[in-house]
Formats: sequence, structure tokens, C-alpha cells
Amino acid sequence: MSISVDIQNDVALITLDDGKANAVNFELMEALNEALDKAEADAKAIVLAGREGRFSGGFDLGMMGSFTRDDSVRLLDRASELVLRLYGGPIPVVAACTGHAIAMGVFLLMSCDTRVGAAGEYKLGANESVTGMTLPVFAVELARDRLSPLHQTRAMIQAFIYDPEGAVDAGYLDMLVEPDKVVSTATAIAGQLAKLPGHAYAYQKSAMRKPALDAIGASVGDHPNLRN
Repeated sequence: MSISVDIQNDVALITLDDGKANAVNFELMEALNEALDKAEADAKAIVLAGREGRFSGGFDLGMMGSFTRDDSVRLLDRASELVLRLYGGPIPVVAACTGHAIAMGVFLLMSCDTRVGAAGEYKLGANESVTGMTLPVFAVELARDRLSPLHQTRAMIQAFIYDPEGAVDAGYLDMLVEPDKVVSTATAIAGQLAKLPGHAYAYQKSAMRKPALDAIGASVGDHPNLRN
């Protein structure tokens, strides 16, 4: 898994690029946490970007094929902790959604404060009801916080997959730009956010999101919806 960190003008650009779908597995989450360590130490805002045409295709299903229930609990615990770090962390996080974002990929997207998406023939959404998986607590809480109430049933329960324009309407994305402008636009927004007083931004972020953060935190180690 290749994750790069480039820090300029108080903004850390973290780029996910495994050469394929940026599938979320233990290796990716460990590398991303290491990148976040560096970003939080040396920058005042973060841009989280995917590779060309892909933000993330979600959990690594090939890895999960041989999972025991304990493996699944560990995966959801690490994912929950990553969501908590992004969604509740002290500094601004701007997503550069460079293409498709599916399942866990779209939940990483929703964990970012501002989401800039690429216009084009891309797919964004949560397909758990199609694949027979149950939504983890972090997914439910993010959907309640970030999606339009008019879209929550369609998006989360009925597993509708949106194009980028529909994703803005639903609440997965905040804005669209041409694909070659996604990273630069996200970086410019992060640069503006980096100038805000950090202590105030951190407090407002944690205070506004406290109910969701508390529920996600309480779910770590306790996933009763998992099948035995």
C-alpha cells in the first residue's frame, strides 16, 4: 500500500494509491494512521486524496473471505477508531474525492469536514444492503449527521448508488470540480481552514459532533450485529 505525505504551507496532502481500488485493510489503516501522525504534528490542515479515478472501493473483500468473527471485530474496531480520528480530530480535514467511493470508502469520505468531488461518471454510495452486510455503528452515525434526511432511507437502507451530482444532493459531497482540479481545490480550501484559530476549530468540531462520536466510541469492541 502506498500512502504519501507532502506538507506545504501548513497543509498536509495525504494521498492513497495502491494502484488499484484503494481497498481498506489493516495495512492501509496502519499506514494512514502513521500519515495522520505526521500531518497532525507538522501541519494545520489535512487533505485526504485518492488516486486518479478512485477514492476508495471500500473494505478489502478478498481479505475478509477467510475472516473469523474475531477478525471482523478487529477490522471494525480499527475502522471505527480511524473514523473517530478523522471526524473528531482537532484539525480540518478536506477530502479530495478523485473518483469512485463505495462502502467503507464513502464512510472515509463522510468523515472529512469538507468533501470536494470529481465531476464525471463515478459512483458513490453504501452498498451493504446489496452485499448482505450490516451497517456498523460508525456508518449509521455518519449518515445521520451528514446525509440529507430525504436521502437516508434511499442511501443507507436501499443501497442506492449515486453519481457525483446526486452525491452532492444527498450529502456525500459538498461540491464538484473537474477531475484535474480536485486536489488543488481541496488544498486551497484546506489552506484557508488552516488559518482559523486551531483551538476554536477543535472545540467546535468535537462539540457539534459529540453525540455521534460518543456512539461510535462506545461501539468499539462491541458489534452485536456481526453474525457468529
